[in-house]
Amino acid sequence: MRVAVVTVSDRASRGEYEDLSGPAIEALLKEGYGAGVEVTRLLVSDDPEPLAGALDECAGADIILTTGGTGLGPRDITPEVCRRWCDKEVPGIAEALRAHSLTETSSAMLSRGYAGLKGTSLVINLPGSVKAVTSCTRYLLPVLPHAVKMIRGEGH
Repeated sequence: MRVAVVTVSDRASRGEYEDLSGPAIEALLKEGYGAGVEVTRLLVSDDPEPLAGALDECAGADIILTTGGTGLGPRDITPEVCRRWCDKEVPGIAEALRAHSLTETSSAMLSRGYAGLKGTSLVINLPGSVKAVTSCTRYLLPVLPHAVKMIRGEGH
């Protein structure tokens, strides 16, 4: 399974802050899938053009996980950019992630994360904090291989 992880952060992209969420996702994927996963990571600012460019660069990956830019801040644009980029919405994933996160913090109701398909790539927006992204990634691990099989039309 090929997974692209895109961190969306102004501060990290300027080198003012170390990206911790992207590496956390990568570590969890490798822990969960071992040699069965190939992970690529990108880091972009909270701007539509760089994020859209990163998504274009990741097109064809089985899974594209974004981290950051899903809140209520004035520069949080990840869901809007991903929604425009995708062909189909997969609302159950975003709904399930919010429901799961609500068991840990009421702030999860402020997440605007999105999930959708672009061709055969499943795009999922994750929160930016390491704690939240760790919890959400662990929650997703069991379902991602099945999602990839469904997208590929395997078993139908």
